[in-house]
Amino acid sequence: MEEKAQQTFELTDPVRGRSAQLPVRNGTIGPAALDIAAIHKELDVFTYDPGFGMTAATESRITYIDGDAGVLLYRGYPIEQLAQKSSFMEVAYLLLLGELPTAKQLTEFTGNIRYHTMINESLLRFFNGFHHNAHPMAMVSAVVASMSAFYHDTMDIHNPRHREIFSHRIIAKLPTIAAAAHKHSLGQPFIYPRNDLDYAGNVLNMVFAVPCEPYQVDPIASQALDLLFVLHADHEQNASTSTVRLAGSTGANPYAAISAGVSALWGPAHGGANEAVLALLEQIGSVDNIPKYLAMAKDKASHFRLMGFGHRVYKNFDPRATIIRAMCHKVLERLGRTDNPLFELALRLEEIVLKDEYFVSRKLYPNVDFYSGVIYSAIGIPRSMFTVMFAIARTVGWVAHWLEMISDPGMRIGRPRQLYTGATRRDYVDVKKRG
Repeated sequence: MEEKAQQTFELTDPVRGRSAQLPVRNGTIGPAALDIAAIHKELDVFTYDPGFGMTAATESRITYIDGDAGVLLYRGYPIEQLAQKSSFMEVAYLLLLGELPTAKQLTEFTGNIRYHTMINESLLRFFNGFHHNAHPMAMVSAVVASMSAFYHDTMDIHNPRHREIFSHRIIAKLPTIAAAAHKHSLGQPFIYPRNDLDYAGNVLNMVFAVPCEPYQVDPIASQALDLLFVLHADHEQNASTSTVRLAGSTGANPYAAISAGVSALWGPAHGGANEAVLALLEQIGSVDNIPKYLAMAKDKASHFRLMGFGHRVYKNFDPRATIIRAMCHKVLERLGRTDNPLFELALRLEEIVLKDEYFVSRKLYPNVDFYSGVIYSAIGIPRSMFTVMFAIARTVGWVAHWLEMISDPGMRIGRPRQLYTGATRRDYVDVKKRG
């Protein structure tokens, strides 16, 4: 079979009369990428792309997004199918290992996660050193980083078995760490994990149970949380995932890399967006005020943003929002929270925006953050824990990307370049001679 010649793109510098042939690299689907690795050597220039919005910094087989068409694929499987038919544990296996598990593989994988949920008692006592009103994300980030002091005997990043142990350990233990952070902020006793509960049910039990009375996991709340975990498990090269890859590219231990991801996710422009939705609803206050705030959102001079609508990547609709919308309505109906003014306001705001030509024409539809914030609040998760819940889910994606990067024989340390605009060379002047 005759091999197809590789396409190239010629880039010319007319001032210095030089040109470079840039190879065109094609993925299985999606836009091609220009390989600019030799551009500095051949043309003595860098590319300039603030925020890396147009730069493919890596090659990946994990997640694909088509923002214009509203497509999200995990390892090739549409998110709609996974959300309807799968579970978070099955999705975790898929993201980590590349294929959907057999029944036997899923049972074994779930068992490995379930029986590694406890954390070292010394690690648990770390929480007593944090101030009572410390943000849960601060505690989670710190404790995850400290895990390297407890499991240093299985942190050889070049050992496949060590990588597997780490993967199971961090996915299993992060909910326990997250729940402990919440309990510490309340001054309540820590609740140990239960091996008879599934992943989402175990999270709810550790967050809400107290030793003095039995706690029954609500199946609707557990189902909703599992769905949220599926939808948040990965989202390609987002800020926190890129942070994990960048930190991991140095050869840092994997717990340090995940801790860096937790810190990046904490930013209000990333993982804190669903908190902003609740703040927006409280700011609007009542249904009667919706027209006023929609007018402000349409007025560019007001600088007011309607949080939870539109998405940087999805220019059509967020496929996750379509899925989660039905669950949001189900949770509000089944848990009897529709009489809450905040939830009534959210549903009314959604209804009005979806019929408003200004928002529809600009494709500013409700996104996953709009609905996830409402669901978390409806099942009783405090606002300070919203981003922590996000971190539990996204840990699977972080680990999948870290594994992919570490096992790549061509891995290089991340080292972005810059366009320097500071002072040119100048000589030192003695302090006594400075004017």
